[in-house]
Amino acid sequence: MIIRPVEERDFDEWLRMRLTLWPDQPADDLRAELATLRADESTATFVADRGNGTLGGFVEAGQRKYAEDCDTSPVGYIEGWYVDADLRGQGIGRALVQAAEQWAIAQGFTEMGSDTWIDNEISYRAHLAIGYAEAERLIHFKKRLINP
Repeated sequence: MIIRPVEERDFDEWLRMRLTLWPDQPADDLRAELATLRADESTATFVADRGNGTLGGFVEAGQRKYAEDCDTSPVGYIEGWYVDADLRGQGIGRALVQAAEQWAIAQGFTEMGSDTWIDNEISYRAHLAIGYAEAERLIHFKKRLINP
């Protein structure tokens, strides 16, 4: 498995994986982000190339001014991380994140943040397995003040 920067020829496979990771997001929105992410010099996307014209995972990294429990600003940030189910547990996720971390170091960042949904046990365990520590848990609230 080769870990490399995403290329334009990867868009269909990258979109397939993004749709799997974020199934509640409109496909058109996720598709529209592909070219923007690839062109944005403040972000980096790395993919796991299966070598047969398909991909097996991706990581999208960027920067944020703040990340929970980080001491520096700005920080590198894992915005999206996905590995196909048939490839999990083989070190591919770790290799993807290591590529993102190396990109973040090259940008001058000394810390990397990430997040996951509170009920995403697979992601939670994956983060812990590659050396990330839980910083905090957060529950968001909302209240509609005026009916549309």
